[in-house]
Amino acid sequence: MHPRLLKTFLVVARCRTVTRAAETVHLAQSSVSDQIQSLEAELGAVLFTRLKSGLELTSAGLALKPIAEELLRLDAEARAAVLAAAGQTSGALTIGALETIASARLAPWLPGFQASYPDIAVRMKVTDSGALLRLLEEGDIDVAFCFERRDMFNGGANQRFARRTILAEPLALVTAPGQKPVPCDLAALAALRFVATEPGCIYRHMFDTAFAEAGTGTPELAAEVGSIGAIARLVAAGAGLGLIPRLAVSDALKRRELIELPWPGPEPAAPLTMIWRRRRVQPPALRRLLTAASDMQAPASSKASSDAESSSRSKVLL
Repeated sequence: MHPRLLKTFLVVARCRTVTRAAETVHLAQSSVSDQIQSLEAELGAVLFTRLKSGLELTSAGLALKPIAEELLRLDAEARAAVLAAAGQTSGALTIGALETIASARLAPWLPGFQASYPDIAVRMKVTDSGALLRLLEEGDIDVAFCFERRDMFNGGANQRFARRTILAEPLALVTAPGQKPVPCDLAALAALRFVATEPGCIYRHMFDTAFAEAGTGTPELAAEVGSIGAIARLVAAGAGLGLIPRLAVSDALKRRELIELPWPGPEPAAPLTMIWRRRRVQPPALRRLLTAASDMQAPASSKASSDAESSSRSKVLL
């Protein structure tokens, strides 16, 4: 069974239509259909049945699926082992990241990595944290950069993924310039109105966790929105307060569109984590990226801008 056929089989099993599978693997629908038919002919069994809801795996297809995943994993490890033994460092890597991390952390860091390893081709996919883990599981990305949440590695994920926290990203309590004074007591702060992302989003998880760990009730929400950018705009317009990663609003803070207030207690932070699949042998290119990314640090300007704003913050505190 050729790995190419197994990859196409798994994509069709996931997408449940030949059309979506063809778009995913960048092939014509006829090519995808031909590959599935070739695999079925080789195995002597029908792998899919067509229902109104889409393609479903037959019993034979269900039996093949975990074995196909294992064979592809072994194929990748075999290639990695050969490259490592030959001392090769070249290769291609696909990085997955949240939009905030991609723009504020990876974009400044990647040029230095690529300059150090010009023989490694790097691509990036930007999406939400749930999709990142799915893409990692399916082999569409090699490493994911995201904010870790406590329930991220439930079930068998601990066995499938390795992870390393790079740094703790501080959360910033932000308000619009010229707003009324804000209390510096956690209980009083929790009684104010906030703007947050929707439930299920990693940023909403950080927001809820920060107040839960502070032992206060969840604040009333003035709005639930779909992005950090929308939160920044609503907070700047005076809709409420925001509690979000500082790196996501660093430019708005510098432009004085938002004002950062001290958090009344230990500063909440989110662990910026890189996650990759466990393998007996990692591709040399991925090993180099994981080693280099461990040295990623927050830009020096973050601390400087925070210090420069400290006097202005005190003016809006009781």
